[in-house]
Amino acid sequence: MTDHDTAGGPVAILVEPQLGENIGAAARAMWNFGLDRMRIVAPRDGWPNPKAVAMASGAGRLLDEARIFDDTAAATQDLHVLYATTARPRELTKRVLTPEAAMREAAGLIARGDRIGILYGRERTGLENADITRASAVVTVPVNPAFPSLNLAQCVLLMSYEWQRVHDTRPAEDLSTGRTHLAEQGEVSRMVAHLIAALDGTGFFHPPEKRPSMQANLENLFRRNPLTEQEVRTLHGVIRALAGNPKRGPATPGEARDMATLRTGIDATDRSLMTLLARRAGFIRRAIEIKAEAGLPARVPERVEEVVANVRAEAARHGLDPDLTEQIWRLLIEAAIAEEMRTLGG
Repeated sequence: MTDHDTAGGPVAILVEPQLGENIGAAARAMWNFGLDRMRIVAPRDGWPNPKAVAMASGAGRLLDEARIFDDTAAATQDLHVLYATTARPRELTKRVLTPEAAMREAAGLIARGDRIGILYGRERTGLENADITRASAVVTVPVNPAFPSLNLAQCVLLMSYEWQRVHDTRPAEDLSTGRTHLAEQGEVSRMVAHLIAALDGTGFFHPPEKRPSMQANLENLFRRNPLTEQEVRTLHGVIRALAGNPKRGPATPGEARDMATLRTGIDATDRSLMTLLARRAGFIRRAIEIKAEAGLPARVPERVEEVVANVRAEAARHGLDPDLTEQIWRLLIEAAIAEEMRTLGG
């Protein structure tokens, strides 16, 4: 590609740059975003400049191919349209564009075969009026008005970035999943079912009438953003750990494929039940303390029947035998009342 080609984007024209480091940094900024044609007008410290090469760090080819001119007129004579970058208002009638608008316009001009240049000013004083009069439009970055001056390389970076944006076809947002893949909806559903089953054992869904909305909130929590397969596996492990299951079993009975796996699942469930029964016993002991302080009776028949009614409803909802479940719970209730009566004395 030659300096006269249009396919490589606009030409960067550095007008009387002072520091080699800034020239090198400008070259690096250009190459970051695919621009590779530079013209330099009367560099203060001469050319070539070893400090520019050191600063370019991988973009040295741009400096090797850079064209050197004595003045702005010579550097721009073969170009069709010029944009002048400046932060200061001028007493000139010119269109003033943002970097984005300028590069979008430049892309259209280049597409039809025009050669485009961007003028960048001196580090200390910027572009002079004589330079700006050659430009078709002024490009100004919306910066802090109390401190509008940009470093030369920063200005080149901004313009080069906006040029790249015009041609970037990538979506504004993407999801990188690393070495894993997004989980299928069925995998997420099984994980949520595993969580709900674990929470059921803790009495989380209380009162019962709020269960639908609470469960919907959990579903929404895990479906608002896509989960990866690895994240779903991790969540299964977290649920097992919180349920007190040191030996991993299947998340659901349907996942078991042999008797050994089924027994592991049953044993794990039994351990979870023991954990929950111990937790229930702790509530009973606290109830005894509160009743003793308040002088309340151990047996409250209406409360017993309320608990039994709730248990039967939950058993039916889970596909269990309500009569058998009631028998088990009445044994638990009678054992708790007996402990209360021994402590409270009747």
